[in-house]
Amino acid sequence: MNHSEERAQAWRLALREALKAKERSAIPRVRMPELAPDYRSHNKEEVNLGLSVEQATKEAQRCLDCAHPSCMDGCPVGIHIPKFIKQIEKGDYLSAAKTLKATSALPAVCGRVCPQEKQCEARCIHLKMKKEAVAIGYLERFAADYERESGNISLPDIAPSNGTKIAVVGSGPAGLSFAGEMAKRGYRVTVFEALHEIGGVLKYGIPEFRLPNSIVDIEIDNLRAIGVEFINNCIVGKTITIDDLKEDGYKGIFVGSGAGLPRFMNIKGENLVGVMSANEYLTRVNLMDAAADDSDTPVLRGKNVAIIGGGNTAMDSVRTAKRLGAERAMIVYRRSEEEMPARLEEVKHAKEEGIEFMTLRNPVEYRGNESGRVTQMLLQVMVLGEPDRSGRRSPVPLEGKTEWIDVDEVIVSVGVSPNPLVPQSIQGLEVSKWGTVVVHQETMQSAVPMIFAGGDIVRGGATVILAMGDGRKAARAMDEWLCE
Repeated sequence: MNHSEERAQAWRLALREALKAKERSAIPRVRMPELAPDYRSHNKEEVNLGLSVEQATKEAQRCLDCAHPSCMDGCPVGIHIPKFIKQIEKGDYLSAAKTLKATSALPAVCGRVCPQEKQCEARCIHLKMKKEAVAIGYLERFAADYERESGNISLPDIAPSNGTKIAVVGSGPAGLSFAGEMAKRGYRVTVFEALHEIGGVLKYGIPEFRLPNSIVDIEIDNLRAIGVEFINNCIVGKTITIDDLKEDGYKGIFVGSGAGLPRFMNIKGENLVGVMSANEYLTRVNLMDAAADDSDTPVLRGKNVAIIGGGNTAMDSVRTAKRLGAERAMIVYRRSEEEMPARLEEVKHAKEEGIEFMTLRNPVEYRGNESGRVTQMLLQVMVLGEPDRSGRRSPVPLEGKTEWIDVDEVIVSVGVSPNPLVPQSIQGLEVSKWGTVVVHQETMQSAVPMIFAGGDIVRGGATVILAMGDGRKAARAMDEWLCE
């Protein structure tokens, strides 16, 4: 550290001591710099640009360093949030990144796609004072990006190798989190991925304008650096079996194969050309380069595109359609905007990019032309009735109120189910009526003792951070089980 850097750090320390709680809470929350909507809506460049050093330092000063930090209660992977934020405030950005890595295998990913507003930030004490929460997610991204851009990549502490082989099925967030935790404990971890790219839903399900593939690749390289091995193009249950893994000496298996089986609505005309699932659409665009002019498997480029659903996957799909040239890109959602499960930031970005929101509408039929291509959809107008089990008000059809809308492409994003291949290939595994693997919630251990599971294969569809929390919990429990 040179003299000017020492003076800067001393200034930050002095400033930190000088700021009282009232002064800290008076600092306005930082606003994330973004690409302009009219520019970004025609390319796949990342929309959010990240915080500058000055912005991050200022935002870190808002943290009150609570004696009992409730923000940590909202973090599924248990990041020591006040610690890394205070390290940012002091200007010790590399230490902040190291603090993140102590519990999170994917800090640069989580800083971009984790719904912090419903997790850690929802517990921030600032909210009790009618202030905006500390931008924990923005600061997490800043620390991870700063470390990467500095070239001073740190690795977590690794226990000496114990020689025990562990297999992971699926390289999505649950599998990656589990693999990282087990590698830190000294296990020989191999991740088996069915697709040709490592990363699971992080690669095929999330567009690059929200999560660049290069960021995912770097996080995966960090796992390789601590000894995790990856094998792609390998379908567990088909290419190899669980018995094969046992014979190869694997003592524990974690199933994180996700929920890639799309659901449809079973309405008239759903088999027309141009109607497809969001999973297929995003996978083909994100992983198979189907949007390229010379693609071997090109995706349809509709001009009037409707996405059915209101979650983050629906937002990813409709914003992708806009970038592929849709003149009218629509979200069709059977509830009101207030009930949408998508992140508020994603809704905001979609609106800025010219996406049309047709709420309280539900498709009941599709029509096609003589070639079998979808041309119209019939929408049932809805009203909100009584709350359902989730607490959201249930949509009820408004009798006699329907409307036809012209469409030439429809993307259905109404949920997913686990792919049955892996569960059906494991004898003795308990599976729910929804196709999810049944596990003990505290340990993530299945009815087959050596098999643990987490993420969407257990939850049936959840967030990246919840899947990572499952992976971390399963690693701790499997380690204890193997050491018994």
